[in-house]
Amino acid sequence: MIQFQNVVKKFGSRTILNGISFEVKTGEILFILGTSGTGKSVLLKNLVGLLRPDGGKIFIDSEEVSSYTEEQYFPVRKKCGMVFQHPALFDSLTIFENIAFGLRKHYQLAEDIIHERVHKCIGLVNLRDDILQKVPSEISYGMQKRVSLARTVAIEPQILLFDEPTTGLDPVTTNTVNQLIYNLSRTLKTTSMVVSHDMQCALEIADRIIVLDKGQVVGQGTPEELKKSSHQLIKDFLSEVLERT
Repeated sequence: MIQFQNVVKKFGSRTILNGISFEVKTGEILFILGTSGTGKSVLLKNLVGLLRPDGGKIFIDSEEVSSYTEEQYFPVRKKCGMVFQHPALFDSLTIFENIAFGLRKHYQLAEDIIHERVHKCIGLVNLRDDILQKVPSEISYGMQKRVSLARTVAIEPQILLFDEPTTGLDPVTTNTVNQLIYNLSRTLKTTSMVVSHDMQCALEIADRIIVLDKGQVVGQGTPEELKKSSHQLIKDFLSEVLERT
C-alpha cells in the first residue's frame, strides 16, 4: 500500500502540493488527473525520492520512505518501475539491449535468464521478437513507447508508475497503450499509478481516480463515483469525454 499524508512540496515561494493525502491499495490502478502544473508528476517524483517533500509523510508498505537517505532509497526504487512521458530509449543500443539494460545494471543474472526475460517482456507488450535487433530509430514512436514499457516491467517491479503515457499518440495507439497498462497491471499483479489529463482513459481502466487542482485533492473515488461529482473541474473533464462520444 502507498500512502501520502498531508504532503507539501514547494519550489521557492510557489506551493505545488498543498497538504495532499490519499492512499493506493495494493494491486489497484489509480489515475491521477488534473490540468498542467497541478503537481501530478511532482507526486511521482516525491514517491521515488527524486524530490523530497517539504512537509508531510509518504509510506510504502507501512515504511515512511520520505525520511530515507539517498542510500536507503535504493531498494525502494527497485520496487518501482517508471514509464516516462517519452520513451527515453538509448539510441545506440538495440531493442534487446534497451530492455536488458536494467537487468544487467541491477542484477547478477545468467545470460540465458536475461534472454528469456527479454523475450517474455516483448511478448507482454504485443511486439514480435524480430524487432529485438533493431535500434529505436528503426521502429515507430508507438512501438518505442511499448519497448519502454517492456524495459520497465523486465525488472519485475511491485509498483508501476506512468507519467502521461499516452501523450503524443494517435487515438488507436492510445487505446493500445491503455489496454497494455490494464493487462500488465492485472497479469503481473502490480500496483499502478498513472499520471494523466485524459478522463476518458481513466474512466475505462482505473479502479480509482483522484483529481488535483491548485495543489490539492478536489475529488477521489471510483469512476462511477467521480461521475456524480459536483466539482466544476471534474464536471469539465467529464464534459470533454461526452463531447468526444
